[in-house]
Amino acid sequence: MSIEDPNGDAPPAPVPAPDAPAAAAIAGVDVIAGYLKHLPSSPGVYRMLDSAGDVIYVGKARSLKARVSNYARIGGHTNHIVRMITSTAAMEFVTVRTEAEALLLEANLIKRFRPRYNVLMRDDKSFPYILIARDQPAPQVMKHRGARGRKGDYFGPFASAGAVNRTITMLQRAFLLRTCTDSVYESRTRPCLLHQIKRCSAPCTGEIALDDYAKTVDEAVRFLRGESQSVREMYQQLMTDAAEKLEFEEAAKFRNRLWALAHVTADQAINPEGVEEADVFAAYQDGGQTCIQVFFFRTGQNWGNRAYYPKADRALPVEEVLDSFIAQFYDDKPVPRLILLSHDVPSLGVLAEALSINAERKVDIRVPSRGTKSGLVEHALTNAREALGRKLAESSSQSRLLEGVAERFGLSKVPRRIEVFDNSHISGTNAVGAMIVAGPEGFVKGQYRKFNIKDPDTEPGDDYAMMREVLTRRFKKIEPVVIPDAERPAPLRDAAGPLSGSASREQGLEALKEESAGHGSRLPQEGSSGMTMSCEDDGDDDAQQLAEEFPSRPDIVFVDGGLGQLSVAREVMAALGITDIQLIGVAKGPDRDAGREHFHMPGRDRPIMLEAKDPVLYFVQRLRDEAHRFAIGTHRAKRSKALGVNRLDEVDGIGPTRKRALLTHFGSAKAVSRAGIEDLKAVAGISAEMAQKIYDFFHDRP
Repeated sequence: MSIEDPNGDAPPAPVPAPDAPAAAAIAGVDVIAGYLKHLPSSPGVYRMLDSAGDVIYVGKARSLKARVSNYARIGGHTNHIVRMITSTAAMEFVTVRTEAEALLLEANLIKRFRPRYNVLMRDDKSFPYILIARDQPAPQVMKHRGARGRKGDYFGPFASAGAVNRTITMLQRAFLLRTCTDSVYESRTRPCLLHQIKRCSAPCTGEIALDDYAKTVDEAVRFLRGESQSVREMYQQLMTDAAEKLEFEEAAKFRNRLWALAHVTADQAINPEGVEEADVFAAYQDGGQTCIQVFFFRTGQNWGNRAYYPKADRALPVEEVLDSFIAQFYDDKPVPRLILLSHDVPSLGVLAEALSINAERKVDIRVPSRGTKSGLVEHALTNAREALGRKLAESSSQSRLLEGVAERFGLSKVPRRIEVFDNSHISGTNAVGAMIVAGPEGFVKGQYRKFNIKDPDTEPGDDYAMMREVLTRRFKKIEPVVIPDAERPAPLRDAAGPLSGSASREQGLEALKEESAGHGSRLPQEGSSGMTMSCEDDGDDDAQQLAEEFPSRPDIVFVDGGLGQLSVAREVMAALGITDIQLIGVAKGPDRDAGREHFHMPGRDRPIMLEAKDPVLYFVQRLRDEAHRFAIGTHRAKRSKALGVNRLDEVDGIGPTRKRALLTHFGSAKAVSRAGIEDLKAVAGISAEMAQKIYDFFHDRP
């Protein structure tokens, strides 16, 4: 049953007076109260929408009427809830049979709509698995993500690709399994280097019989299923038997496998007894932020851990953040039989029921207080506390760097979003533009953009025209905000040479030492950028709301290049009527030495230079280098794709079968292009008409 509106039409959205927040809150309460008399007391999910029709909150309820009635009053709510009520212009409802179903639907809708007032899981990447593919006589071991469409045995999930790679390397050492692709396997005529260094038994060339190879595959499967002790005992017996028969080379082979197995089990940080399959969640809060560490245990082995930093209101207790996070976490992931938690979450029983429905088997959720399982949770909690401490330190360092950028370049406020643009091509071919984004939490890789240069009038290799196209496409949809020149702050530095000011060379070095201690000289990377900057004043609602939302409009735009690139950027912004974004051109100094960069800014006759060891200089260099890396990577990917394009694909009527027949007959597309009509007609499946079409395609084109 679905309830969209009590009266058939959505109630009119109130227009709150900007200087009357109390009146706006009352209007939101009135909107919510209008639905109460039509709501049932059954379980369900409700959505709150703002005046633009965007979902701002998704919640579940055992009784929709009782739950929604809590919002139909002003008093007794946190500032977070009051802002949510104030923003509510309409509501939507869906009733379900049980509260467990409501929890599953709520998690699905939160991940779909990503409402700004919900706890949001930031990093939602799929987990990697190990696949032993069995669609060849000699099974291949490989890393796998995504749907399980290939025949074989799957093991996982692993916390990271690195954990998978380490395990695959161990399998190579211990069991000599092949990792090459099927095409390589089928085309080998002699053993590869992996066989020479004792990493593969080379079934491709018959160095091992397929029956014997199948036995080693079964041994690897047993090991991955947790039967490591029985596998070790088997190898010990085989080694002893071979030694007694004086077959010392065979004995050494089993000895090496035992060493490899001992190495991988020693590398496991925890291999708890009695915990065959479990996920461990530990949450820790500090500084208004929450870190959730997730440890994965499968077949009695620790298969890695991952830290998450969910976006949540700082007033929410850690139990509520963990509760909402777990439901979202398992929305599209396999559920283990046992889940261990560091805190007793509010909906523990409902969560267990919902996950059991999802997994189609019983799922046990516990908050252990003693024994081995309690030790696992304590270990995860320690990791969560340490990870959050590192994250807060990195955020503090990042904030100081952004403050330094504002000071060095004379900005009126600390930038919250920085965009850097760069182009990449080779002699004008496969030209691409790239945009990277950075903010208070470091690189925001989810908002990077790449631009294929599409303008046919752009001359190959014309960097200025490429930059013009990229900037135009990026900013043409941004609403112009005009700031009079008289109100625009001038840079605080002297343009004649190295910058002077409040930050001395000694202070800069000291700041750099503080930044580098324990963290290196890099920005926080992907996977650690899921936090919201906290505000100093809990009562400042506007500051809190700003902290929760990363802006889509940049405060600074860096373009890689000198005055020419900066002039192009100024022309684009002027044409679009945008005057509130600070433009800066970054040009390498004499002899293209890093550390002697010149910064060109509009309205200045001479470029700015920063001191050689200024942390802000290093920060801008890292931004520029990241843009360059992203542009080069995008260009290489496009070039590699272009290299794989076959001209036969462009011939009308040539499908996979005819293409294969032509390439088999002639050896290459180039040879096909040189063939005569009679030669083409000699290919199976190529008629006289098709042969003429192929010939005309290659000979009538300039």
